Amino acid sequence: MATPDAPRASCRGVGKDYRTGREVVPALESVDSVIPAGALTVIAGPSGSGKSSLLRILACVDRPSRGRVEIGARSVGDASRRARQRLRRRSIGYVFQDPIDNLVEYLTVQEQLRLAAQLRGATFSAAEAGELLDAMGLTGRRDHPPARLSGGEQQRVAVACSVVGSPTLVVADEPTAELDSVAAAAVLDAIALLCGRGAAFVVASHDARVIERAEHLVRLEYGRVVQAW
Repeated sequence: MATPDAPRASCRGVGKDYRTGREVVPALESVDSVIPAGALTVIAGPSGSGKSSLLRILACVDRPSRGRVEIGARSVGDASRRARQRLRRRSIGYVFQDPIDNLVEYLTVQEQLRLAAQLRGATFSAAEAGELLDAMGLTGRRDHPPARLSGGEQQRVAVACSVVGSPTLVVADEPTAELDSVAAAAVLDAIALLCGRGAAFVVASHDARVIERAEHLVRLEYGRVVQAW
C-alpha cells in the first residue's frame, strides 16, 4: 500500500483551451497540483471555474493543451486516445454525479462489484466483496438491484466499485450533488474510510459539505489556482 504522502497523480503547468468556431476559450491556465495516496483531494470553485476540465484531464478523458500530467509514474499528457482508454479501464475509478448513472440497472450490488473487477482485470473474491460491503454499511443490500436502493446507497455502491482492484486514482464529479445531508455524509464517510486504507480520491465539488472534509484543496477561479493546501 502506498504511503499517505506518495503522489498518485500530478499536474505541472497544465492548461486547457476549447475552440468555439474561430474563438479559443481558455478553461485552465498554469495549474499545478499533486494528488497523494491516502487522502481526499477536493477541486473547488464556482461553476465555470475549470473544475470539470481539470477532473477530465486527471481521469484521462481529455488531454491538456499544454503542461505535464502524470498518473502514477506515467506521463499521460500526450498519450493517444487508445492509451488513455486502457489506463482509464485499469487504473482509474470514476464516480458520476447522479448515483444511478454509476450502476447497471439489472445487476445486484455484489454483481456490480464483480463486474467492476472484471473490467479492471482484477481478481476479487466473495470474501473481499463481503469485507468491502461491510465497510460501506451495505452488507444487507448485497442481493439488491439499484432500484431497491436509496440514492445514498447507490452512491456508496458506486464508491465501492470505484476502488475494486486498487486503481491508481479515483475521480468523482460532484458525487453529493443529488443527495440529502444524511446520504451525503454517509458517502463522505465511505470515501474517508477508503482513503484511510490508501485510496486516492480527487473530487470536483462546490459543496461545502465536501470541502470541509478535504485533506488537500485546490480552489480554482477562472481556470487558475487561487488557493492550494
